[in-house]
Amino acid sequence: MARITVSGTEPRILLVEGPNDKHVVWQVCNRYPALPDFCIQERNGVNEVLNSIGSELIVPGQQALGILVDSDESLQSRWDEITYQLREEGITPPSSPSRDGTIITAGSQRVGVWLMPDNQAPGELEDFVSQMIPAGDPVWPLAQQYIAGIPPSARKFAAGKSMRAQIYAWLAARADPRQMGSAIGAHDLLVDGELCQKFTTWLARLFA
Repeated sequence: MARITVSGTEPRILLVEGPNDKHVVWQVCNRYPALPDFCIQERNGVNEVLNSIGSELIVPGQQALGILVDSDESLQSRWDEITYQLREEGITPPSSPSRDGTIITAGSQRVGVWLMPDNQAPGELEDFVSQMIPAGDPVWPLAQQYIAGIPPSARKFAAGKSMRAQIYAWLAARADPRQMGSAIGAHDLLVDGELCQKFTTWLARLFA
């Protein structure tokens, strides 16, 4: 059984933006027991992840560093922000992210980058989680319709956050409404889809 921790020190670290990312990744990984050991460390937003890349790369004994952030509105802009930090540390990244998750060998360690949701499209954690909703779930289209039907003047969420609103509307209709990570643990969200398998394969390659 893999030892996936959310605190402590490990030679293999995955940096994430915040607690939702941490709990989703932790719950997904708990369902894939063959993964290598690593520690998930949350930062307070994407800027803190970016700003901590340099200091993490020089930690003595570090074997592998994973960077997981939302691509948000622009995949290329987020990639450019990350690769700028890597070049500042003497690491030459590829010109574009790999659709299977990027892994770069840098001396004695590996650096991995996963841009939510799938390294190909703009979006965020909730777009990734939406792929875990069971096929044919009757509530999901209703949750989407509910959010779409809210007049723009009455919306309290930003224009680019509709998927986040849809996910939480769907979660609210569970027998025991819960956060995304807890919904994975309760098997309301499924982790056997193609995107989850691709993500965990990236983790296995990075932290092997």
